[in-house]
Amino acid sequence: MLGARGGWHALRRCASLPRAQRAVRLRVREALGAREPAGEVKVQGWVRSVRSQKEVLFLHINDGSSLENLQVVADPSLENRDLTFGSAVEVQGKLVKSPHKMQNMELKAETIRVVGPCDIWSFPLKMKERHPLEYVRQFPHLRCRNNTLSSLLRIRSEATAAIHSFFQDNGYVHIHTPIITSNDCEGAGELFQIETSNEARESAEKTHFFNVPAFLTVSGQLHLEVMAGAFTHVFTFGPTFRAENSQSRRHLAEFYMVEAELSFTESLQDVMQVMEDLFKTATNTVLSKCPHDVELFHKYIAPAQKGRLEQMLKNKFVTISYNEAVEILKQASQTFSFKPEWGCDLQTEHEKYLVKHCGEVPVFVINYPYNLKPFYMRDNEDGPQHTVAAVDLLVSGIGELCGGSLREERLPFLESRLQRLGLADAYQWYLDLRKFGSVPHGGFGMGFERYLQCILGVDNIKDVIPFPRFSHSCLL
Repeated sequence: MLGARGGWHALRRCASLPRAQRAVRLRVREALGAREPAGEVKVQGWVRSVRSQKEVLFLHINDGSSLENLQVVADPSLENRDLTFGSAVEVQGKLVKSPHKMQNMELKAETIRVVGPCDIWSFPLKMKERHPLEYVRQFPHLRCRNNTLSSLLRIRSEATAAIHSFFQDNGYVHIHTPIITSNDCEGAGELFQIETSNEARESAEKTHFFNVPAFLTVSGQLHLEVMAGAFTHVFTFGPTFRAENSQSRRHLAEFYMVEAELSFTESLQDVMQVMEDLFKTATNTVLSKCPHDVELFHKYIAPAQKGRLEQMLKNKFVTISYNEAVEILKQASQTFSFKPEWGCDLQTEHEKYLVKHCGEVPVFVINYPYNLKPFYMRDNEDGPQHTVAAVDLLVSGIGELCGGSLREERLPFLESRLQRLGLADAYQWYLDLRKFGSVPHGGFGMGFERYLQCILGVDNIKDVIPFPRFSHSCLL
């Protein structure tokens, strides 16, 4: 019996067919998970190590389905000069019990075919060498063949599926929000404007492909709010873009956002509960589906992260107000580069300190000053210290992971603010949403790459995305 359903069915078919039939293809993960030996199987992958002895040839091959390699045992006569580290191979033979405790099964090769040779002298990745993340970042076309990055990509895939499952299990409708937009959701002006190649050459004519200036999206929130007028629970998960001229460890020009909107909610606590449930549910799923891949990071990249993550998962997230946060920071013995003052935004150093102050448990900071936040956040109408119903979720080592709010559903409040900002004409459609069956609603966004940094302890955001795009760098 095989650990993977596909492999089990494949072996059942194999057992029922005459020996003359073609060998059944198994993935490395399926071969490693097999409980019983099997004859006439075929495994395809890339060579991770080659060791030739007088009477036996050992290979370790991997196809990306598992962190663990499959050991291949062969007669030395099957060795050839193209059978090197990095080469692509197809091995056919019998799956047998391994005499070694470290591996359940191994493949006794009958034939080895080199599908694609690898020039080991110019190949930048070296056998049995643990390359630093900074080194492999230079080779975006090859770094996925590195153990650390292949583990990251499997985790990223499982985390994506876990997030989709969380929302679908809770009745959310998945919306494909547009990548091209005429809106600036954040109002920060850090946008990539879209032009055709002709427009770029003939910009003096000031014509636009869409008749209006168009940009790459910074958030799907406003489009989700449109959908929240017909569906009570919606979410989106896709790429977003910020034209920030930064090469820091925290910033990318292209990254992925998970965003959700909830209709008929008048409580910021409802939004916060979804944030906490999403984080814990998705993380527990990733830990159960990718234990060995996560362990690689917690053992070699960030040894203290396992304990911090356990703290996050077992404890209820802490909630403090912005006012309380500022007072905690003012009383801190630590000297900050940016002095904490009421009315100023919290900096990353402040956010990290607040999480540390609260015992490394994630912290919700709620009710930010009115003038700090975008126009769509709901006015709390709370007197001299004018605030909005906004929330940021802060986590260990990262700072802000999620940002959300109740949205301003009251037409007079929203209309007044947009007029003061000179945006009433541009956002007339947004005002229309408040005229036709408006309901109290709220939502949030979570940076997917920051989430991966948080659970794995990866210091640089460029190392948790397959092809990082940032200021002055767009390789491939």
